[in-house]
Amino acid sequence: MKKIFIFILLLTINFATGIAQTKSTQKSPALTETSSPESVGISAERLARIDNMCAEAVAEGQVPGIVSLVARNGKIVHWKAYGMADTQEGRKLQRDDIFRIASQTKAITSTAVMMLWEEGKFRLDDPISKYIPEFKNPKVLSSFKYSDTTWTGVSANKEITVRHLLTHTSGIGYGIIDRDERMQMIFQKAGVTDLFTTENITIGESVKKLAKLPLHHNPGEKFTYSEGLDVLGYFIEVVSGMPFDKFLKTRIFDPLGMEDTRFYFPETKKDRLVAVHHKVDGNWEKYPVTFYDTDYPVKGAKTFFSGGAGLSSTAKDYATFLQMYLNGGEYNGVRLLSKTTVQTIMANQTGDLFSGPEEYYGLAFGVVTPEGVAKGGIGSLGTFDWGGYFNTQYFADPVENVVGIIMKQTRGSSPDQTGWKFRQLVFQTIDD
Repeated sequence: MKKIFIFILLLTINFATGIAQTKSTQKSPALTETSSPESVGISAERLARIDNMCAEAVAEGQVPGIVSLVARNGKIVHWKAYGMADTQEGRKLQRDDIFRIASQTKAITSTAVMMLWEEGKFRLDDPISKYIPEFKNPKVLSSFKYSDTTWTGVSANKEITVRHLLTHTSGIGYGIIDRDERMQMIFQKAGVTDLFTTENITIGESVKKLAKLPLHHNPGEKFTYSEGLDVLGYFIEVVSGMPFDKFLKTRIFDPLGMEDTRFYFPETKKDRLVAVHHKVDGNWEKYPVTFYDTDYPVKGAKTFFSGGAGLSSTAKDYATFLQMYLNGGEYNGVRLLSKTTVQTIMANQTGDLFSGPEEYYGLAFGVVTPEGVAKGGIGSLGTFDWGGYFNTQYFADPVENVVGIIMKQTRGSSPDQTGWKFRQLVFQTIDD
């Protein structure tokens, strides 16, 4: 009787929540290492240039530590750690250490949104107020008083849609890191939680405060980097009926085997979290507590699931996520997305509103254009990328089937040249 009860309970849960990932008729191999880079068309001799560059960057003090990973055709050809995980404690960096990935969270949240879209839960051009009523009748900032931070707004000419939120064209701002000082002050006064926190607050509570604030501009008019993916984190809770962290774990992380990608970590994993560093008098020291505590992944209330910036991960886990995209939405026999959905995600969703001619923005990533290919060093047509607040970067090239990950944990200015050098050096290793 007990077994029957458990079976019925599981069946009921599955029926109620839906199953976003399914078995696939395709079965790509799991991402594994190879001792022969040449077997996947990579020159071992040219890989050594990446090794030398990373080692030199640490020795020169550009960064305190690096984990870099390169994979091609589903095989890891380079995965190494350099330097220190914590300079003050003298802990050396390990290649499976955990990094705060900040805005690299956005692509994962976008993926979760599109998995629910595939289930027919909503349309991309639905107004977000259909699901979060607080966003009904948004206002665009028209006047602001510095003396008391009061503001007035005019009615936006359209509602904010799911697509606007995915593409950073909603007009919503980004609080403390917003380029507009007025928005920084408005967000702070309203008590909107930006990025990460150890405080006892939920994403739903913060998003509902955000909904009452003015927009930079009418939805769809400009690309303005925003907390739109935080809004979508709460939207996922509303549409799926599951807590956001549980949705990501059960629908993405567990199926892909991403065991070290989470919002928060238990005591057993806290020693693998890399310290955030900044330079003080020429030396790398642990970054202090400012408007956030850098130890948020392992301390505090652990209740705030930021869809735009909250996750931490490893180089291997994130490479696995990117490999799923290179496989057209499938990984190791599990399909998260149809290849047709991946095509939509990678399509130009912002016209010429994004930063320049070398890339456009899709529904989750920046994507390289013909002009970007001509510039050189950033990948083939359709290569997709992004990075994070703590100096992490990634890219994946669908033509060459290459993944590149470089993980660091720094804030503030430094002479770090590893980002562009790593990407440029990855592509020169191709030898077939």
